[in-house]
Amino acid sequence: MRLFHELLGPVELPDRLERIVSLAPNVTDALFALGVGERLLGRSAFCHRPAEVLSLPVLASYTKTRTELLRSLKPDLVLLSTGVQREQAFRLKEEGFPVYALPLPLSPYGILENLSTLGHLLDLEERATALAHELAQRYAALKDRFALRVYFEMDLGGPITVGRGSYIAQALLHLGLKPIFLDVPQAYFAPDLEEVRRRAPDLFLYEPKPWGKNPLEKAQALARERGFDFPVVATDGDELAHYGPMFFGFLEKLAERVAETLGQG
Repeated sequence: MRLFHELLGPVELPDRLERIVSLAPNVTDALFALGVGERLLGRSAFCHRPAEVLSLPVLASYTKTRTELLRSLKPDLVLLSTGVQREQAFRLKEEGFPVYALPLPLSPYGILENLSTLGHLLDLEERATALAHELAQRYAALKDRFALRVYFEMDLGGPITVGRGSYIAQALLHLGLKPIFLDVPQAYFAPDLEEVRRRAPDLFLYEPKPWGKNPLEKAQALARERGFDFPVVATDGDELAHYGPMFFGFLEKLAERVAETLGQG
């Protein structure tokens, strides 16, 4: 199989891809969603969904790879994302690994596009098309469910919010949850908390780190510390920041939590 990758240039892969390594959580999610999780040989340290992947060897972080262990697995395909993994993809290609990097989505539709790309690579076109259609219908059903201005924050070792150009901002806007920093031409940035108060959103949406306990209580405590005088909704962690097929289910769950908080549930 000969392909041309926008960043990596010419890529040559086996026609049948049976031995796969995923170094990105969104890709791991997509492989299981497509029904080929059994082809996975290894994962990144951040691939923790679905639970079956936890038994696989950890081969990489987002930027570093255990190259000799990876080589010993003799993969037909090593999948990554672009963005922070771009240089890692270049290095692995230079070392002779069969690499393909899926682009970071600019909107939730980019998640569906990545599904289609995997369907092409893995000879699963019909399955990928059907799944993308189902997810697109579920996403469409969430359109304009609310009419609120929201401050969204995720904990990435410190508070990070979203502006223009983020798939998270696009998804929230689709739901009718307009991010208060949509006028900022930067996808992700550290917010000025005083400016958050000044803009007076209707709702504080908080995403903690994964595996934390009592995310809503943590979010409510943060709101009190900062003097935020508006309702609070929290995800369970690494949900809106996850851009695999599970994202759409997480978005549905968020919509239900917002509705419950507003007394609409």
